[in-house]
Amino acid sequence: QVRLVESGGGLVQPGGSLRLSCAASGIIFNIYVMAWYRQAPGKQRDLVATITTGGTINYSDSVKGRFTISRDNAKNTVYLQMNSLKPEDSAVYYCNAARGVTRIWGQGTQVTVSS
Repeated sequence: QVRLVESGGGLVQPGGSLRLSCAASGIIFNIYVMAWYRQAPGKQRDLVATITTGGTINYSDSVKGRFTISRDNAKNTVYLQMNSLKPEDSAVYYCNAARGVTRIWGQGTQVTVSS
């Protein structure tokens, strides 16, 4: 069964940090481009960061310098380290695996940044 399972979300104060994890099963993980998206209430789902099979990384301008995406192919897991969090980072964060026309989504994990 193909699954992406996110974890690590929660409530954090502004300026704090969280580390999200996304564990994949049922796929050959190392041939997929992995990405994190986020969606705030009433807004569209936006791309946050991507990491290719070769390790090339891209970030949205809104998180550049604060977030770090990484992958561990031995553990079939992709991570998102989020530092210096702001209230506007609050959203449901989704993991995505892409290869060709195939797109696989996780169920999402809530991140709330509030004092």
